[in-house]
Amino acid sequence: MLRISGKRTLSKMNSFDFVVTIALGSTLSTIILDSTISLAEGVVALGVLIGLQFAVAWTCARWRIAERIVKAQPRVVLRDGVFITDAITDERLTQDEVRAAIREAGIANVHDVRQVVLETAGELAVIADGRPPTLPARRSDPVAT
Repeated sequence: MLRISGKRTLSKMNSFDFVVTIALGSTLSTIILDSTISLAEGVVALGVLIGLQFAVAWTCARWRIAERIVKAQPRVVLRDGVFITDAITDERLTQDEVRAAIREAGIANVHDVRQVVLETAGELAVIADGRPPTLPARRSDPVAT
């Protein structure tokens, strides 16, 4: 069933894909465990969920407004070495999480970063500024409000 529903079910998911995947699992377990539900009814229910996921994905691929409704938008949480505290707070992140993502990207100092973006799937993307590296990051780095 997961192969039929497509790669979106197995990849990093947005909220809608996550809900549909949980619903698929719940429906499948109900089909297996509940003797009052026939196999045909269960297959129809699974087909409806897969069809709904396909229809929403197709709609989002064709109309940007639908994509904005269904999917989260990327958000910049650090720009030119300065933390954007409103964005960090709104997205329920900490500066330490952003610093950790910067270190994972192999960058020692926040001042060597052009942007850190919280992507739609929840990962932090670090974009270096391209200049030679400076000294390591500290807790006293500048913060924007």
